[in-house]
Amino acid sequence: MTPERSPSINFQYINDPEGFRRACGEILREPYLGFDTETTEIDPYHGNLRLIQLSTGRTTYVFDLLKFTDLKSDPVLEPLKEILGNEKIVKIAHNAKFDLKWVKHHLGCEVRGIFDTFLASLLIAAGDSDRRHSLADVAQFFTGVELDKSEQVSDWSAAELTPSQLEYAARDAQIMPALREQMAERLKNDRLEEAAEIEFQCLMPIAQLELNGIFLDRERWIEQAERARREEEAIAEQLQEMLSAGVAQTSLFGRAEINLDSQQQVADALRNLGIPVPESTRAWELQPLADSYPEIAKLLQYRAARKSHTSFGENWLEFIEPATGRIHADFRQIGAPTGRISCSNPNLQQIPAEDAYRKCFRAPEGRRLVIADYSQIELRILAEFSEDENFIKAFESGADFHRMAAAQVFNVAPESVTQDQRTFAKRLNFGIVYGVGASRFGSMTGLSRSEAENMMRQYFATFRRLDAYLRESGQRVINERMARTASGRLLRLRFDESNREAVAAARRYGVNMMIQGTSADILKRALRFLYDNLADSSAKIVNTVHDEIIVECDTADAEEVAKKVENAMRDAGALYLMKTPLLVEARISKEWSKE
Repeated sequence: MTPERSPSINFQYINDPEGFRRACGEILREPYLGFDTETTEIDPYHGNLRLIQLSTGRTTYVFDLLKFTDLKSDPVLEPLKEILGNEKIVKIAHNAKFDLKWVKHHLGCEVRGIFDTFLASLLIAAGDSDRRHSLADVAQFFTGVELDKSEQVSDWSAAELTPSQLEYAARDAQIMPALREQMAERLKNDRLEEAAEIEFQCLMPIAQLELNGIFLDRERWIEQAERARREEEAIAEQLQEMLSAGVAQTSLFGRAEINLDSQQQVADALRNLGIPVPESTRAWELQPLADSYPEIAKLLQYRAARKSHTSFGENWLEFIEPATGRIHADFRQIGAPTGRISCSNPNLQQIPAEDAYRKCFRAPEGRRLVIADYSQIELRILAEFSEDENFIKAFESGADFHRMAAAQVFNVAPESVTQDQRTFAKRLNFGIVYGVGASRFGSMTGLSRSEAENMMRQYFATFRRLDAYLRESGQRVINERMARTASGRLLRLRFDESNREAVAAARRYGVNMMIQGTSADILKRALRFLYDNLADSSAKIVNTVHDEIIVECDTADAEEVAKKVENAMRDAGALYLMKTPLLVEARISKEWSKE
């Protein structure tokens, strides 16, 4: 489509009470409104909400909030808030989470009825990494209109905005109704309407989650960072000593040392010690050697300590917002083609599982955390999809699933399963979800290829329908070059059919997408249910990690809130798991910890 310049735009600039009342009266019954904001900063805790733009597509209204000293209580703004909160009036915005946060924080109202063209674009792209999703890119792709974004970084705090600024603000809202029309049709044709509904309904919970933030105990974090630094130094010293015999001597005095962060230098030293190091020194490939070679075990220990020290050091304290004393991370709602949420600035989803780190995230005085997660949700989804009776019965029994699987694979009674056997079965259970083959499973566990093949053969002999499902769905993914979650979320696969490795990778990725993506669908439904159920209570959602939701509330309300969390998560799972029982485990704690 040949880009065309935006036509002239009809907009009204409104900055007085009478103008607010008149404009809101004119658009109160419109079914669709383009919606945008202009702010003086990126962070709602640091700047002011300057403009709100609403557009019918024919006329655009630019509301200037500069003259209002109390946005939350000024009665002149009530008609505008009524429109924003009206579920029946669809507000069309690009990257709506940004606008929702500013409106909620500064106006004190929730925006309801959202169509987000950014999220819609991600869904329609279906994993195509070549697509771009800025408003300018999306507008050009779907409507052929070229937007001028030069005023985006202009000064929105000026007492008088320029005609160019006002036209820019109006144009971004004005294009939204036409853009929605094109994208809604595409969502319908691609059978993505349910997935889009999930995303749009989850917008406000994610926006509020970011505004809520999570409390980090500064003193505890500093103490842990110092412990991690000392631990890394101690392990590095031990590893240098162990590797020194494999390092060429470069000096007549002192111990020969290497750069422990250089994979090549470390691999050479290990080989000089007679250790059969594979070409790649990734952790999963080295792990099987750890039991036989103390040097490998120490290397893995060093890498873990190094990552803890460098990734989770005192620099995290810079993310604490002075106005709240909390960390307000950025949650990317579609962080992967599977629909999984990702997190950055900082990444709260990659906090080490050790209590030493998790306990630094705690509830303030008089408050508690309710920590709830889905137990083995991806395996339960796999059981549901495969309809394997033995797989489903294992969950129905309520017994330890990994122990039950180990009993079948090793042909022993469940009570006789050793910890090592359970660990093997656990790795195999989750390996099945990610499509590992015998070779990879052997590398993960130290088994020979034939031993790994035999173990997997015993596994699938127990779960025959599961084996058939994985084969059938994998072949369907290759034939159709696409995969869908239970909600219809779509992933299009691109691969060279003459390349066996590329075909195998596409098969694994496609099958996993159906499982992991459905898990993401369920979690997002749960976040919306929970957000609604916790309204007007002391509770607020403060974090989410794939299959886990963390809520903070007053101590007196903790038991009741825990029940609400469990119910919301069960209700969300029940939308997609009809045959397989769902287990939600919730606990109340002062800190984000395992116990």
